Amino acid sequence: MKPVVLLIGKLPNVIGDVARQLDHLPIQWLGAHDPDEVRQQLEEEPRISCAIMGAGLDDRIRGEMVGIIAARRPDICIHLKDRSSGPDGLVPFVQRVVQSEILDSLENS
Repeated sequence: MKPVVLLIGKLPNVIGDVARQLDHLPIQWLGAHDPDEVRQQLEEEPRISCAIMGAGLDDRIRGEMVGIIAARRPDICIHLKDRSSGPDGLVPFVQRVVQSEILDSLENS
């Protein structure tokens, strides 16, 4: 069974593009674009390993979503992408997080 990663971002196509570009990784990708979708994904998928949030969202919304995840699923690590690397930095950021947080630990198990 593949590990599940929740991708959170401003635009649906951005998250879809990330999943398509990284479809070679043994990961099941879920997406969310607002607090309600984050709640829904957390309720519907108990196997989420980590959450990765893009930098395009407003800080208030990012904070709200971090709070939702932390309150409902304190077992999930939350990774926030920096803004300085711009939109092109999202795929490399997601790949680094998934490799170090999930795939490396699977290989060492």
